[in-house]
Amino acid sequence: MQRRFILQGLECQASIGIYDAERAAPQRIKIDAELRLNAASEPLDDHVESTLNYDNIRQTILTIVAARHYDLQETLARALFDALSSLKDVQSVCVRTAKPDAYYDCETIAYELNNF
Repeated sequence: MQRRFILQGLECQASIGIYDAERAAPQRIKIDAELRLNAASEPLDDHVESTLNYDNIRQTILTIVAARHYDLQETLARALFDALSSLKDVQSVCVRTAKPDAYYDCETIAYELNNF
């Protein structure tokens, strides 16, 4: 059995980028995260205290994004990866950051980091 939480398409504003235009104002980013959880820790009751609350996953991401300026998507993805990896019962993580407005002719420019 495999247990996973999947957060897909979290859209937020981030101070990210190396170019002057990127540094002038926050830009839209999208974040996907998949957390694989310890199968043995599956809740045996119907209480949120018995599991990893996905509010914590979302808030962890939003807090890290808002914490500072990131020159690189790689740096932001690593910060997210490390924080999500440290949450209760998490065994492995996949994080994807995307800049949907980076180029007019691309749907998105993304970076992914995982230990699956």
